[in-house]
Amino acid sequence: MAASANPPSARAWWKSAVVYQIYPISFFDSNGDGFGDLNGILAKLDYLKSLGVDVLWLSPIYRSPLADMGYDIADYREIDSRYGTLADWDRLIAGVHERGMKLMMDLVVNHTSDEHEWFVQSRSDKDTSRNPKRNWYIWRPPKYDAHGNRQPPNNWKSVFQGSAWDYDEQTQECYLHLYVSKQPDLNWDNSAVRNAVFDLMEWWINRGCDGFRMDVINIISKVDGLPDAPVADPKEQYQPASAFFANGPRVHQYIKEMNDRVLSRHDLITVGETPFTQNAQDLLPYVLPSRRELNMVFQFELMGIDSHIDPYGSDVPLIPKEWKLKNLKEVITRWQTFEREAGFWNAVFIENHDHSRSVSRFGNDSPEWRSLSAKLLSMLEITQSGTLYIYQGQEIGMKNAPPTWGLEEYKDVATINYWNSVLEKRKRESPGLDVDMSDVMDGIRRKARDHARTPMQWKDLPHAGFTSGTPWMRVNDDYQEWNVAAQLESRTSVWSFWKHALEIRKTYDVLIYGDFTLLSPEHEQVFAYTRVLGESIALVLLNFHHTPVQFSLDEVPHLIGAPFILGNYSPTDDREAATSIISLREYEGRVYIVKT
Repeated sequence: MAASANPPSARAWWKSAVVYQIYPISFFDSNGDGFGDLNGILAKLDYLKSLGVDVLWLSPIYRSPLADMGYDIADYREIDSRYGTLADWDRLIAGVHERGMKLMMDLVVNHTSDEHEWFVQSRSDKDTSRNPKRNWYIWRPPKYDAHGNRQPPNNWKSVFQGSAWDYDEQTQECYLHLYVSKQPDLNWDNSAVRNAVFDLMEWWINRGCDGFRMDVINIISKVDGLPDAPVADPKEQYQPASAFFANGPRVHQYIKEMNDRVLSRHDLITVGETPFTQNAQDLLPYVLPSRRELNMVFQFELMGIDSHIDPYGSDVPLIPKEWKLKNLKEVITRWQTFEREAGFWNAVFIENHDHSRSVSRFGNDSPEWRSLSAKLLSMLEITQSGTLYIYQGQEIGMKNAPPTWGLEEYKDVATINYWNSVLEKRKRESPGLDVDMSDVMDGIRRKARDHARTPMQWKDLPHAGFTSGTPWMRVNDDYQEWNVAAQLESRTSVWSFWKHALEIRKTYDVLIYGDFTLLSPEHEQVFAYTRVLGESIALVLLNFHHTPVQFSLDEVPHLIGAPFILGNYSPTDDREAATSIISLREYEGRVYIVKT
């Protein structure tokens, strides 16, 4: 079991960092207008510091019409008035740095808002001699069918709605938007676009920014010629086309250029979002230190184990499926052991703004088991190798919105567009009949992105103390019992457990840098593994079930007698050293660490 005391790749501050993602509109409202804001974040810095946070990641706060909750940016160098001003940001970054923390911005540069000045100019004239910004976006003339009907340039389906193309009446051409029509894609093949992106990155770095989370960064390079996608679903006019824009032909050239021009000149934390990618080898080049691109990427294989795959091989996130512990073990083991010797580094997360709450997905959010299973998921995260990411509210075990909520409570464009597209399709297939949408509503109640976006629950006050006004989105109904104030006062709360668990992680390098070995892969109830770094060995046992179980250490007899370090039951419970057979209670987790 011995391993080198040094990990395969060098230690770095961002590897051992705890990153806390803030969804600003839902974090804390300081002025009563119903929107979370920068001054609200500033007011909570001591709270975050006391939890054990090292880096804040802010979801977009730039000026935006909020067609996709700020991921449609109208001005990269201006703060949206809902969130405050640049002066507010300056005060926030000063407060962050005074507390020894860092701040990471969300870099959204595959697309802009159609209200961005770049796009306003781009669509003003298609003559490039008069309008150099015409080629800053991806324009193509429409096609026409045999009957003279105008058609998009190709059959690509957008992620959120219908065709990936919109027709512009003024210039009589179509622009590409892989997401909603108000998010036109930038043309990264144009060096002027790249220069503009690199300039705005430097602008934020010079202002104090410590790094970037890069939105859908693996789709900035599209396949030459933009050909039609193969017909995966003959019943649909538009087809999934990620094979033609994910991990495209020049994506690594452009990110290496970004590294050379910007990233390598500063000591930053960088993480790329890389959707539409099932093959781990496709993600390797983004992260390998020798490639000089990014520190790490978010891969979404774990986030897909409870999502439906349609007959044509496409992931349908809002159609849930039951997951098995075996699947979770396989995914985590694959990434914990993937190319470690070459220096691949993981981004460890189980929640973010694009996914429903983890305690509702992978735990048990019933009153009896919510707290224990939320703590169990904390143990799963803090004992994995990689940079650790926590999403706001995860530290108090926030769960999905109640099943009694109707569609009118859901705000996300992806949720609404999915509902409308299924409704329209079913109406076409059964004209004149009542349409049953109960299955769609069930999927929304279990998997919608909206569940991560309900306002943060601070106190047992109206609107959970998030705002003194009317919140932009309804607060989860359970805020009177589940809130920060109540948990800060309890030694046995989810928050107190997270705080302690983060202290444990930072105390033992083996949990951050150690080698990973799965134990008992076929066990249907217990996820067990070891972490080894030099003479340090950690044994992790997680019971993912609401019934007790006994687990034998036959595979690792040398760990009998290992000291108990962390558990998710009461602090006064038995903390004896590891025995040959360990009894695990319902949703119990145990961590033992020994130096041989």
